[in-house]
Amino acid sequence: MLFNSARLTCRKMTMNDAELYHTWRNDLEVMQSTSPCLDSYQLEETKDFVQHVILGSSSSKSYLILLKDTGRPIGIMSLIHIDPKNRNAECIIDIGEKTSWGKGYGFEAMTLLLDYAFLELNLHRVSLRVFSFNHKAIKLYEQIGFVHEGSSRQSLYRNGVWHDIVHMGILQSEYASKG
Repeated sequence: MLFNSARLTCRKMTMNDAELYHTWRNDLEVMQSTSPCLDSYQLEETKDFVQHVILGSSSSKSYLILLKDTGRPIGIMSLIHIDPKNRNAECIIDIGEKTSWGKGYGFEAMTLLLDYAFLELNLHRVSLRVFSFNHKAIKLYEQIGFVHEGSSRQSLYRNGVWHDIVHMGILQSEYASKG
């Protein structure tokens, strides 16, 4: 499936993207605000993760985010834990190219993903988790219409400090009313 916006194109992730994803996965600055486990990975570990977790799951869909004008990949977005019976899913986004941070691509990509979730998959609810220190992401999610639903207190230990994991969600009707 191919998604397009004014500046972005998104396409299904493939095994050919594993080496690029490996670069982002091993960049601690990129993973600092999105991954609960900071680690260094061998290329084979990343390929195995892409094959079995990203591509091998029947309950998730992952897409590479590319700049429309150059075709350069800048990140990945996913719907995971897709539950067709209860019409729920969780979303994840990582802008792996640091030169693309702060340019509104996250908002644009999340809008594409939510359009797909609500308009194509007809989901009722999409949720996400975000680290409490990631203020820019929280602000972005609030602008899109996500609401705070709770938190897992002191669930993340990063740089000698305990942080909460904030749980946010948006309903199909709330997203439609923002349009």
